[in-house]
Amino acid sequence: MSEMERQSMDVDIVCVGFGPAMGGFLTTLSRGLMNPDGTPAVESAVMPGMPPQVICYERADDIAAGVSGVVSKARGIRETFPDFDPAQVPLCAEVTHEKVAYLLDPHGASRRQDLLDIKDGLIRTFGKHLPFCGEHSVELPWIPPFLRKEPGLVFSLGQFNQWVGAQVMAEGVAQVWPGMPVDKALVEDGRVVGVRLVDQGVTKQGEPDAGYMPGMDIKAALTVIGDGPVGPVGRGLDDAMGMPHGHTRRDWALGMKMVVDLPESCTLPEGFVLHTFGYPEPDIFGFLYVLPGRVASLGIFVPSWLDIPVRTAYRYLQHWITHPYLWQHLKGGVMRSWGAKSLLESGRRGEPWLVGDGYARIGEGSGTTNVLTGSGVDEAWTSGVQLAEGVLELLRAGKPFSRANLKEAYVARRRASHLEAEAKVAEKSRDGFGKGFIQGLMGMALTGFTEGKLNMCGDHRAPHERVPTLEETYYPQIPAAELARMREECRAKGEALHDAVMDRVGWPKIEYDGQLLVSHQDALLLGGKVQAPFGYADHVVFVDPQLCEECGEKICIDMCSGQAITMNPEAGVPLFDREKCVHCGACLWNCSKAHPNDPEKTNVDFRAGAGGLHSAEN
Repeated sequence: MSEMERQSMDVDIVCVGFGPAMGGFLTTLSRGLMNPDGTPAVESAVMPGMPPQVICYERADDIAAGVSGVVSKARGIRETFPDFDPAQVPLCAEVTHEKVAYLLDPHGASRRQDLLDIKDGLIRTFGKHLPFCGEHSVELPWIPPFLRKEPGLVFSLGQFNQWVGAQVMAEGVAQVWPGMPVDKALVEDGRVVGVRLVDQGVTKQGEPDAGYMPGMDIKAALTVIGDGPVGPVGRGLDDAMGMPHGHTRRDWALGMKMVVDLPESCTLPEGFVLHTFGYPEPDIFGFLYVLPGRVASLGIFVPSWLDIPVRTAYRYLQHWITHPYLWQHLKGGVMRSWGAKSLLESGRRGEPWLVGDGYARIGEGSGTTNVLTGSGVDEAWTSGVQLAEGVLELLRAGKPFSRANLKEAYVARRRASHLEAEAKVAEKSRDGFGKGFIQGLMGMALTGFTEGKLNMCGDHRAPHERVPTLEETYYPQIPAAELARMREECRAKGEALHDAVMDRVGWPKIEYDGQLLVSHQDALLLGGKVQAPFGYADHVVFVDPQLCEECGEKICIDMCSGQAITMNPEAGVPLFDREKCVHCGACLWNCSKAHPNDPEKTNVDFRAGAGGLHSAEN
């Protein structure tokens, strides 16, 4: 199919992915392409007499679909919109209160280091005499400055993207096309010359079917890639161009979240920000942001360094919600929407080549996430603004989009900014978590208070090198013979293993209330809408079936946010149902088996695909 004739279209700039980074890029670029009198400030190379032709393709069916609630200092966003009023955007408010709380395990079921158990015991024994200690929680009496978000904003990224997209489209310069997945970048003699859209009218295996239509080639002088950390275009470029020496992408987290109508009894004020750690597993961080209208965005982050082979985000989210410290505010609440997303926690260490001949990288996929402050939206936005300023500079000077010119116009800007300075400080801040939870907290504190001068050494092995087997993890709590029996029973039922194991080691069952606490399947039905348009190939592929058959963990199943990957009752390769896939990408980095040709990858390939979760609030 790659050799067949395809339709082609020429534009000046083609963009992939509409997130905060692309929002910053297109907003800044659009403002600079036209003069105040309505004439082009620079001329298009493909349509002389017109402003440059700019088009952006987004995989999701809407630019507001499938993203999440965030808290951000919003420095770059406010610089772009100096008169920004939170009331302009639904579900947006200024940060007014902040708390950080350490949650103890009320059930004794989580896996905690001995030293942590001793510390928890001391808190329970002596903490009752301290004003900031509860029966199962400790509120930090002081929040380190590097963690504070005041003055900042809490908002729904979906609603914000929609607002930004309307501003961009109103300028009349750039076009944004949702529901148009991009297959790959077009590379000719080491230069990126555009992108290829995904083939349509194919079987799930990608073979031509009725109504077959080859994906169009979009040729452009500049290709801007902002399709996120699991985006196939960015990852394809990493394969083609390689990564800078010493840069890897081994640190990830899955964010699973909800938007909730708070009960009348809840007294948390608008703009309240809460961050938690310590429960349901010590390494799992949680958040709750109170938005306007008694609505909250809340959820957890399950990191890749949590070396539990049956880790699962959804059940952990339920246990987190029902922790006594949170349940007092949430009991009686109602879920409005739900979703999940992979986060690249490697930060600057995961930065690819930012530019090359004919292309530039922005956003989270370019390594903008700050893993010390736990922020990424404003950093991504800022990277987009910086690229747009550089592109405008090159356009006005009539210079080509060569690697050297883009490096001078964009990369130099980024290196001289607070984005780079703060990324350097944060680069090694979470290394300690590879050795343990306590080491991780010590490492964050060392990094934060010394501004990166001191750090805790870490463990950055690939998943296939560090994830233990089930037998190693639960010995002697669960005998190997019993684990084998549980695995066989779950396989026969086509069920994930995590519920059986968590029940066995003492986690209480979740008592569903039909409103906030619902089954995973009901969350898919009630908390959003999952779509998989007909005529596209499956985007989750198990590269080497033999490795899947030999795998005893199958973390891809346990961590699948939408239960789209399930146990195969006939053994062998797990089953994939794209009608349930929310495109979180967790399967890509949770697989515990190495790719047969590249030890930096796993045996799961996450390719370009349409559809996903529809949830403009979350």
